[in-house]
Amino acid sequence: MPHDLPDTLKLPPRETAVAEITRRLLDFLFSGAIAPGQKIPPERQLAEALAVGRSSVREAIKSLSLLGLLDVRQGDGTYLTHSGSDLLPQVIEWGLLLGEPRILDLVEARAEIEVLVAGYAAQRADAEGVARLRAQLDRLAQAGDDVQAYVEADVALHLEIARLSGNEIFMTLVNSLRSLLHVWAERVLVHAGETASSFAMHAPIVDAIEAGDADDARAAMRAHMERAGRRLKAALADGGATAPAPAPAPADI
Repeated sequence: MPHDLPDTLKLPPRETAVAEITRRLLDFLFSGAIAPGQKIPPERQLAEALAVGRSSVREAIKSLSLLGLLDVRQGDGTYLTHSGSDLLPQVIEWGLLLGEPRILDLVEARAEIEVLVAGYAAQRADAEGVARLRAQLDRLAQAGDDVQAYVEADVALHLEIARLSGNEIFMTLVNSLRSLLHVWAERVLVHAGETASSFAMHAPIVDAIEAGDADDARAAMRAHMERAGRRLKAALADGGATAPAPAPAPADI
């Protein structure tokens, strides 16, 4: 049964950029008209309501799928996976995720932030903080190949490193990236089919922070971020960001 779409979904003249289309779709999806788990209207109906081409709608849907907000099921349709209250991070407001090129920009920016954070954490962590960090690393190890548990532990570990930096701005930045970290990590790990190689990149970071060696902590984090960036780009390039590959290669997050 077709959905009744509001007139407010229609774009004013000359406001047909994919970013604006995506924002309009976000407003519609978060309005409560579509419940989490429910199929959204088809591309054709959305394009007619927005008075834009289907290709532009398709690009907007791809952006929201990369965020983890929409689940595109080939041959079935597109489903809303989350409500606005638990998904809309500050980074969407910054406009950083309205298209794949900006996701790659964010990967680059995130890498530099995480490297700085690791160095400060090594300089400032006390024994209690190191114990918390070790506990998060143990949690990461215990998660094994349970992707959801591993992702949660991975995000918690990175947030703990940011906490140990003692810098509230860094803590805020890393926390703002938390939802995106979930999306990246889950999709890359599903594409990879394993977590062991990712865990192997985290242990040297924790070791360096515990030793109070800022140079080693930054180097270990940079190695981790560079590998993570390569794996995410590979997953995006072959479609792994939206569906698991049939023959996955080792990956990292």
